[in-house]
Amino acid sequence: AFAEAGLRDGDLLATLDLLGEDVHEDRQVAENLLVYENIIDALSTDPRFADPARRPTISIKPSAFTTGDPEAVRAPIETLVERAHGKGVGLTIDMEDHRWTDLTLELAVEHFERGRDVGTVLQTRLHRTEKDLARIPAGMRLRLVIGIYNEPADIALTAKAPMKDRMVDFGRTLLDQGSVVEFATHDEACVERFAREVAPKAPERCEVQLLLGVPRARMIASLQKGEWGAAIPVRRYVPFAMGWDNAMAYLRRRMDEVPSMAWLVLRNLFASRADR
Repeated sequence: AFAEAGLRDGDLLATLDLLGEDVHEDRQVAENLLVYENIIDALSTDPRFADPARRPTISIKPSAFTTGDPEAVRAPIETLVERAHGKGVGLTIDMEDHRWTDLTLELAVEHFERGRDVGTVLQTRLHRTEKDLARIPAGMRLRLVIGIYNEPADIALTAKAPMKDRMVDFGRTLLDQGSVVEFATHDEACVERFAREVAPKAPERCEVQLLLGVPRARMIASLQKGEWGAAIPVRRYVPFAMGWDNAMAYLRRRMDEVPSMAWLVLRNLFASRADR
């Protein structure tokens, strides 16, 4: 029901993300894989999304497909990439904490260079990200985020203001090198800077992404109408879980970042269940 709630606003794009990183059994890996396969099939046949440009994408986290060995994620991710490719559904390999950065980038770039609609994510809090930008090929989708994982101070910024400055700077770098920039933050001042200072160079390669449940109606309208520059599409990021353990783990990370945001998401979850 929560995922369905994210598809109701026909004016917004969407991406669906199963919260399933806390995996301890092979059974859970198989279940996560099956959920995504069913989502891909459903999105490809839903008449609401007959136009591939309006079809929701999916976001996957590598740790949802292994009980421990990072290399074990290769096969299930390739399965999903090929299924999504065959069904015309875009796929993003999402980023987790710094231990996953190299493998995530390797897999995403490898599949993109094989002609698959695969994107990935970089976090501005990490010091290494400035160098990682150069690994993103022209034409590839890159979701740029601050990041919600608490990282050690020796490898990451701890203050939010410079993280947000990096959002704009890194967005400019990505756009200049030909990437597709998915600018994902709820900070209105930061989004406005991106829309005014960066996006007009190539608005056809820009979009803004917002978490479902966070109220930003005025900002969305300004972006869609081009009030801050060229009109920019907006995509809802729709996380959902098959069980409370994964849902609460995600909410705890959101609480650490912005407490009010987590409560908005939780309230939206209960509202969507009440609509069933």
